[in-house]
Amino acid sequence: MSVEPVPDWLRPEGGFTADDLDHLPGLPPHTELIDGGLILVSPQKLLHMKLVSRLHAGLSQAAPEGLEAVREMSVVLNTRQRPEPDVALIDAAFLDDEATWFPAEAVLLAIEVVSPASEILDRERKPQLYAQSGIEHYWRIETKDGKPVVYVYELDPATSTYALTGIHHDRLKLSVPFTIDLDLTVA
Repeated sequence: MSVEPVPDWLRPEGGFTADDLDHLPGLPPHTELIDGGLILVSPQKLLHMKLVSRLHAGLSQAAPEGLEAVREMSVVLNTRQRPEPDVALIDAAFLDDEATWFPAEAVLLAIEVVSPASEILDRERKPQLYAQSGIEHYWRIETKDGKPVVYVYELDPATSTYALTGIHHDRLKLSVPFTIDLDLTVA
């Protein structure tokens, strides 16, 4: 078996940039950029998809005027960081049907549903990047015994890190960043 040489475009000096994601040939859908490296998303399980759909629908109903829930759209945090939250709450002033990404300042809330392939990114690196970019709220959804658990974080502006403000099982009931009461159980 012969091995094809690695194309030059796969070895950029200094890593990839956020702009590269819109121009690289043949990238699979939902490719992310973290620290200048490409992250290829693995196939998701049905439970992951159901949780993302439930969160998107719940946020779409509960979000106040001027905010819109979107799913699986990347966010440019800086030239070397372009993650793709599973769901995000966006300032409607930034909505553009031709957009392939949103700037960090458009995002009020980033949500990641953790899967086995994304544990370290979703628990450690992405929240660090979101916080450093000034995104005020971060929710991380894990599953325990097949049931969702939501970890809710709020940005501490003095440290540019997230502080845990609650852990929610079965039901997500919050007044910040807006009032929401969402059944988390997945049928």
